[in-house]
Amino acid sequence: MNRRDFLAWLATSGVAASASAWAAVSGPGWGLIPAGQGTSTRRRARTQAPHKPHNARLDRVGISSWSFRDYFQSTRAPSFKLSGPMLALLDFPEMIAEQYDVHNLEFVAPHFASTEPAYLQEIKAKLLIARSRLVNIPVDIKEIWTEGGLSDPKAEVRDAAVEASKKWIDIAKTLGARSVRCDPGKVNPDDLGPTVDSYRKLVAYGKPKGIYVIIENHGEIADHAELLVKIFKGVGSEFIGALPDFGNFSDETARERGLTLLFPYAKTVCHAKGLEFDAAGNETKFDFPKCVAISKKAGYKGVYSIEYEGPGDPYTGVHAVVAELLK
Repeated sequence: MNRRDFLAWLATSGVAASASAWAAVSGPGWGLIPAGQGTSTRRRARTQAPHKPHNARLDRVGISSWSFRDYFQSTRAPSFKLSGPMLALLDFPEMIAEQYDVHNLEFVAPHFASTEPAYLQEIKAKLLIARSRLVNIPVDIKEIWTEGGLSDPKAEVRDAAVEASKKWIDIAKTLGARSVRCDPGKVNPDDLGPTVDSYRKLVAYGKPKGIYVIIENHGEIADHAELLVKIFKGVGSEFIGALPDFGNFSDETARERGLTLLFPYAKTVCHAKGLEFDAAGNETKFDFPKCVAISKKAGYKGVYSIEYEGPGDPYTGVHAVVAELLK
């Protein structure tokens, strides 16, 4: 299930993303629930990897929980067939630190087993133990993708999306994240007023807390970065910005143009997408090095967060994207 399919499902399902039944998997250890065993708490013994010196070149690399979406019950595709232990967000920081020596993380909203204060404090403690930090929360919630979301012509729909998003600004503040990604829903390019109004409200709420509100080039607006720039300028705040995604474009022309427009507005994080790699470890679906070059030319100083959306084992796929970034 890619993100577009998941968001379409989310908009129509009405299923709560909190997955409260998964709150039981909050104990120590990252070898968690074996696939196919529901919410069983039987655990796999963790093997202690030999200590290696930290690679400082990884300090601007991050990994999103979305890369492992099929190992989280709330986002697992029915067609996914690979075996392996299911994951819980509480164990994600340690697993990523051990597997990849990466300490910048993104947690997508559906992967939170709860939003209760006690659970959030557990996550905060797990981040501390792993010496990791949460950079950004992509707010994939049904209110944003129901009808027009933050851009809906009906004020009551927009206001519901704004209020639901504010909750995640509070969660980001609690967990020490710098931003939340709240996408605009169905934008009317001929009337950006409703969209701008929603983001002004979110920015007014996030700015005193030090939380940036960022927008990704997603879905219908993926190839229309100029619309996002108009939204940023319309809101008129340093606390609104872009989350450029390398892979969310239809072709190389749109990619180069879009990233060139968006990276000057990138505040905290971009998505270093992984789609498909050849035997030499090179991304084959788009020009990955050019994307990095565009970010550098724009003076981007944030985190390159990996979203692997390719075939096969995501653990291997993420390793391939890490290696591509380190080149």
